[in-house]
Amino acid sequence: MARSDDLYSLPGDLPEPVDDGACAHLPGMRVPSAPLASTGGGLIDLSMLPGRVVVYAYPRTGRPDEDPPPGWNEIPGARGCTPQSCAFRDHHAELSNLGAAVFGLSSQTSAYQQEMAARLHLPFEILSDAELRLTRAMRLPTFTVAGMELIRRLTLILRDGVVETVFYPVFPPQRNAEDVMTWLRTHPFPAAGAEEAR
Repeated sequence: MARSDDLYSLPGDLPEPVDDGACAHLPGMRVPSAPLASTGGGLIDLSMLPGRVVVYAYPRTGRPDEDPPPGWNEIPGARGCTPQSCAFRDHHAELSNLGAAVFGLSSQTSAYQQEMAARLHLPFEILSDAELRLTRAMRLPTFTVAGMELIRRLTLILRDGVVETVFYPVFPPQRNAEDVMTWLRTHPFPAAGAEEAR
C-alpha cells in the first residue's frame, strides 16, 4: 500500500512548536552512561565519546508504505523526521569537517531504524532508545500518540560527554543541520592544549 502523502516533503501549514522550557536543564549536563543499540550493529555509549558529537533526537520516521498515526501533522513538531535525517545526510561531510560526529536518536527499535537508514543511505548511525533509558535519565521531553511514547524533536551538541548546547524546539526540521553547522562555526572546538594555555 502506498502512503497517501509525500514522506520526503513537508506540508506548508504545519503548526510550529513553542519552547516550553522542557530542555532548559540540559546545557552543562553530563550524559549518563546508557549504551544504545546502533544501526551499525553494536552498542554506542554517548557518555564515552570524545570530542564534539551531534545527536539529533526525533519522534519517529515514517515508511513509504504506511500512513502516519492519525493527527500526526497536527502535533507541533512531530512531522519532518525523514527530511531532517536527509538534511543531516546531505551535510554530513561538512559536519565532519567541522569536527563533529553525528548520530540520530529515537525510541523506535533498531530493526525499524536499520530499514530507514539503508533506504535513506545515511552515512552515520542511528541509536535506539526503545526502553527510554537515556530519555528518562536525561529527562528528555516526550509525547504519546497511538500508544507510542516518542521523544520530542531536539538536537544536542555534546563535548566530551557533556551537553554544550541544545536546539529545542527544532523547526523547521529540514533546516536543523544548517543551524547546527552555523553554531559549530561560531563555537570552534579549541585545539589540543589550547585550554591549558589560557
